[in-house]
Amino acid sequence: MSLTAEDVNKIAHLARLGIDQHDVGAYAQDLSGMLELMTQMSELDTDNVEPMAHPMDQAQRLRADKVTEANNRDNFQAIAPQVEAGLYLVPKVIE
Repeated sequence: MSLTAEDVNKIAHLARLGIDQHDVGAYAQDLSGMLELMTQMSELDTDNVEPMAHPMDQAQRLRADKVTEANNRDNFQAIAPQVEAGLYLVPKVIE
């Protein structure tokens, strides 16, 4: 699919983008190339391809799940303006 200068201007307007008129041709060519790539990719047979979350088969490094700080809840609530039943009370902001 080949985009025209009019198509690029319409897309830019909908996306609220300001594009210089002398750059419209380059944008049309780049966007047309992307659409052509998507067309080629949609024609591929992917029935036997396993879905994956990441192209690299790596495990995420996680830190140990252990407490590293003391519980200061009572100290923080002691200086809070308003507390009730262990919860901080704040002014209503949504009517």
